[in-house]
Amino acid sequence: MRTDPKDHGPVRYGPPLPDDGLPVLPELAAVLAAAATRPRAEPVGGGTALLEAACDYTARRGLLVRPDHVAAAPGAPALLLALTAALGGDVLVPRPCAAWWAPYARLLGRPVFHVATPAECGGVPDPYALLETVRRVRAEGGDPRLLVLSVADDPTATVAPPEVLHETVEAAAGEGLHLVSDETWRDTVHAPHETVPLSPADMLPDRVTVVTDLAGALLPTGWPAAIARFPSNGSGDGLRARVLDVLTALGARVAAPVAAAAAHALTEPETVTAHRAAVVKLHARVAAAAHAAVVGAGALSLPPRAGRHLYADLGPLRPALTPQGVGDAQDLEDLLTTRLGMPAPGGHRFGDDLGALRVRLSTGPLLGDSDERRAECLTSPTPLELPHVQRALITLKSVFDDLRDDAQRWEPPR
Repeated sequence: MRTDPKDHGPVRYGPPLPDDGLPVLPELAAVLAAAATRPRAEPVGGGTALLEAACDYTARRGLLVRPDHVAAAPGAPALLLALTAALGGDVLVPRPCAAWWAPYARLLGRPVFHVATPAECGGVPDPYALLETVRRVRAEGGDPRLLVLSVADDPTATVAPPEVLHETVEAAAGEGLHLVSDETWRDTVHAPHETVPLSPADMLPDRVTVVTDLAGALLPTGWPAAIARFPSNGSGDGLRARVLDVLTALGARVAAPVAAAAAHALTEPETVTAHRAAVVKLHARVAAAAHAAVVGAGALSLPPRAGRHLYADLGPLRPALTPQGVGDAQDLEDLLTTRLGMPAPGGHRFGDDLGALRVRLSTGPLLGDSDERRAECLTSPTPLELPHVQRALITLKSVFDDLRDDAQRWEPPR
């Protein structure tokens, strides 16, 4: 796979978690600053205050858990690496999936198998494709043990319908797989009264570990902190112990000031939840406008339902892209990154087919190029009408409209 910069791998230069692009909530900054003089390190797996806050956070989402079945780490990648090492065996992921899932398995020398997703959503494997993949891998001598999925998905920004999730979880349970549910984007659903994410742990609590990176909805991406909820049984006890061993070997502790801010955010005071709601509403508006521009130009894209991004398939515009030297997702990434003036990672970064012309577009870069402009977006009742946001959306629409017009010119006469 070609990567950028040249001769470097896809992990170091891979697409990061979509940033909200907004200034830090002053209340959280104050909590972090107040804890900055603490001399003691946070224990591996998290201290008492952080773990108790994590338990309360998960309980408010219907998952009762004790502190000895929760662990914290400096970001979800550290937790997934530790879980993969602790569980052993081969790893299954949907196609496409978050860019950081597969590299950690490969780092451990574990085979990774991508499974097709259903037409209506990403993040969750199609149950029939999952069964077929598991049986094929076993027939070839493999040992599939772990399925990583996400109900509220990066990169597709979709939310899996409950019936699809039920079928997938049942299929995974029937094959004896352990599930890791990445719920980083669960609290960023754009229409929470219309779309209610259902956790696999609600259906299969004894075989699901829930991982939540707090950069999804509660903390800035520069303050790495994540929590994991393990099954409340003997199997979960053993898994947590092995995960803590790996985190200890890595020295993967949450920084004490970040742990204080994370514990505060996890209690979800009104200021934090109000800020989160405002951020989600802003990105939902921008994502809807970007989606309209992309689809209006003839590209394919499921409506974004969560997060700060959307996933677009420019296959219908291939006639316009081929004469410009675009033959695969890497070429498309290069072209759109240059024309849009913002990152547009190709679908191959997320395990999608290199030959498919798919990209992930993030909404954060459309909010402005300074803290002042981005903060203005958050306080404006009509952020899409702000001049700098209008210009960014006009540029996006113009780039895609030009591709549509070129595609129409290259169409053979009927």
